[in-house]
Amino acid sequence: MQWKVDPERKTTGNDELQIIHMVIALLAPGSSIHTVRWANAFVFRGHRVHLITQHAPSDDLVPSVSVHLLPHFSGAGYLLNGPRLKRILRTIRPDVVNAHYATGYGTLVRSCSEFPVVLNVWGSDVYDFPRKGPIHRWWLCGNLRRADVLVSTSEAMADHTLTLCPELTRATVVPFGVDTELFKPVFRDPHAVAPLVVGTVKTLAPKYGIDTLLHAFALLPLLPAHGMELHVVGSGPQEPELRALARSLGITDRVRFIPRVPHDRVPGVLAGFDVYVALSRMDSESFGVAVIEASACGIPVVVSDVGGLPEVVKNGITGFVVPRQEASAAAEKIEQLLRSPELRERMGKAGVDLVKSQYEWNACVDRMLHALQQGDGTAH
Repeated sequence: MQWKVDPERKTTGNDELQIIHMVIALLAPGSSIHTVRWANAFVFRGHRVHLITQHAPSDDLVPSVSVHLLPHFSGAGYLLNGPRLKRILRTIRPDVVNAHYATGYGTLVRSCSEFPVVLNVWGSDVYDFPRKGPIHRWWLCGNLRRADVLVSTSEAMADHTLTLCPELTRATVVPFGVDTELFKPVFRDPHAVAPLVVGTVKTLAPKYGIDTLLHAFALLPLLPAHGMELHVVGSGPQEPELRALARSLGITDRVRFIPRVPHDRVPGVLAGFDVYVALSRMDSESFGVAVIEASACGIPVVVSDVGGLPEVVKNGITGFVVPRQEASAAAEKIEQLLRSPELRERMGKAGVDLVKSQYEWNACVDRMLHALQQGDGTAH
């Protein structure tokens, strides 16, 4: 199989990137914001994208993305939809199949061996699934071996994935980048009298350590000159438990639980934060996209030392990295930031520089397209 090559060239920085127009079969959850961002970006770069999914597609997909909806069968579709997938692929004749999530869609893509496969691992698929037992690990390794190219969002998850299957030798790291036109600092009047806001934007589930954040906030001394609030933005199964914890800690009057907001409204939420905190407790927190979005907005961050979170923070420069599940350590660093406007400003500016140099969205799209070109060994 040959790639369709356009002789035109464009320049990105000091490197020339050859424009190769591809037909991409994107096998991924259609409801995920990450799927939407990749699909739309590939289209904007001039590629033909067919999204094949068992999940209801998001309305945010651009109209030129062709959607092929497969039945879910309560999860059994990953095993039963093989013949349907083959028929679709033989019709659209993609240059590459880009499968996302190594367990579900990684299983489904094994049913078709005619096309090169680039497989993106996401987190719980390689951290949680293989821990269920030896059969689960064996099955996952079979999915990983099917891929011509493996892609991870962080170095930590890439290393972990390779340890699962010793015969695997390489995984390409492509972060979920940040659109710095959307996520950017906004002016805030330094003389305005308003509460200092500690905030997080996360699913309310145990793995994300929102309970640790509540405990840390309860340990903070009151700063009466300004007042303090904690904004917990998101929805999830742990919400009743977290609200009860806030009551038991006596901080209900200073904690705001805000329902999940659409991704394009997150910058407006972040604009009201003085400090962003992510205290996840599990290594399956494979990449801190919410953290780098906060950094792109000029907000200093405090994160736990799990998974890929330490990779997206320069400790002591763009924020602080603290031990997981240690509320007192987190409280100490949050207090340090709240007491010093100069420190917040300095770390916020450093965070913006970090994102622009390493996680800018268009550069990450370049890296992902290069990985897709590697699918059948034709990249140069």
